[in-house]
Amino acid sequence: MTSHKTAGGMEVIGADGVHVGTVAGVEGGRIRLAKRDSGEGSHKGHSHFIDIGLVADVEGQAVRLSPNAAVAVTFEEEQSGREVP
Repeated sequence: MTSHKTAGGMEVIGADGVHVGTVAGVEGGRIRLAKRDSGEGSHKGHSHFIDIGLVADVEGQAVRLSPNAAVAVTFEEEQSGREVP
């Protein structure tokens, strides 16, 4: 499993190399993204999560996801586990 290689401050990128977020931590089998990557409006100021199962590899200081960035963000969850609307 790659969770032991994933650390705060690492960049999260899609399979296409496009920035998805920054790791704030790993909690309960999910990567917690930094609040600054959460977007605007009702999403601003709180963390979103991505399932660790989407991680394809850890390359240096980057966590590469299996899907492209545009698809990966559709898998983001709220802390409760609900989908991000």
